[in-house]
Amino acid sequence: RIDPVTEAVRSVLSGPSDWIAPVVDSVFPAGTQLKSPTKALVPDDQSRLKVPLNKQADRVGQAQCVRMATQLLFTLRDLTSSGVGEVELLRSNGSQLCVLDENRADSVVPAVTAGHPDYQYFVDDGHRLVRMTGGADGESGSRAEPVPGDFGVGEQGLRSAAVSRDEERAAGVSLDGRSLFVGSLTSGDGLRKTEVRSRAKSEEERLSAPSWDGRGDLWIADRDGARSRLLRLEQGAEEAQEVKVAGLGEGSVRAVRISADGVRVALIVAEDGRTSLRIGRVERQTDGDSSQVAVTELRTAAPHMEEITAMSWAGGSRLVVVGRESGGVQQLRYVQSDGSTPSGGSLPALTGVKEITASEDDRLPLVARSDDGIVRLPPGGNWQTVVKEGAAPVYPG
Repeated sequence: RIDPVTEAVRSVLSGPSDWIAPVVDSVFPAGTQLKSPTKALVPDDQSRLKVPLNKQADRVGQAQCVRMATQLLFTLRDLTSSGVGEVELLRSNGSQLCVLDENRADSVVPAVTAGHPDYQYFVDDGHRLVRMTGGADGESGSRAEPVPGDFGVGEQGLRSAAVSRDEERAAGVSLDGRSLFVGSLTSGDGLRKTEVRSRAKSEEERLSAPSWDGRGDLWIADRDGARSRLLRLEQGAEEAQEVKVAGLGEGSVRAVRISADGVRVALIVAEDGRTSLRIGRVERQTDGDSSQVAVTELRTAAPHMEEITAMSWAGGSRLVVVGRESGGVQQLRYVQSDGSTPSGGSLPALTGVKEITASEDDRLPLVARSDDGIVRLPPGGNWQTVVKEGAAPVYPG
């Protein structure tokens, strides 16, 4: 909180925490630290951050240095107040190792995890999947159009949907909440009905909105009371694999959002009359051509809220959450995946928010469904109504 930029850099250099270490790697050489006696890191007036490193990093090659700078830059993106657009890594003697700006960093990581979608999506009043463009100003391209392929035709009515991160496929839940369909957004090959089927009597207890990770796997929850389960469809296949969630106890999963990197999953969990936001680590074991997946070590990500209505990833380690504190009114705020609240975490009030979505690119607007319909919030602006009728707004993922 006192010096978030310097602390974020120190955290990256020290390597992944014990919680996330089993599923991620650091590209920094072991023992890499800030060169002593560096106290604080401050970007200059051109948004460049110079990071002096100790001798452990002196001999890294250019390719590894670029990956190191990318890891720092993507971490600093989650700090909305960091003002860092470029990172320069320095050897212990002060000479330059490498320099990297945001545009080049995006080319280093896979496009599906970089978070620069072409469209925003929602289900219109004809129960079709539609899309719209619109950048940071929130104004251009507000007119929605049906997506290509069968999801945009409306023959199969939808209650919720998800679009793959490459924007080439979509998944949709039927109007009654019982069935899950997968189809192409680039051709008219028809919709494929998966084997996922909820048998819950109540529509509200059936399938949640689906979610795609950057690996191409599709996730969804069947909210069937005591029989609730988290499911994964590898590469969007017809057959689903149940994912064991360690530490869930008597709780049931109400909503699921998988991170772009596929190593963390955000869950809304109902237990003892309240709903909470939990973050779990996704562990994979490969067996031949298939992989087994489990979610472990659940952590509470919004501890002060006792009724979570909706949530979405809004960066590498940041989420946007809709919920209430005990005895309070509905709030919209950003939270970090470790449960902390970033500075400037509160968002303008909006009445009756039922669903919300965000892009990993914080230059793109938030999109929500509220009492006013489908609305958007451009950075630094106010909520703007797109259409009066619609549901299930989503960015790819």
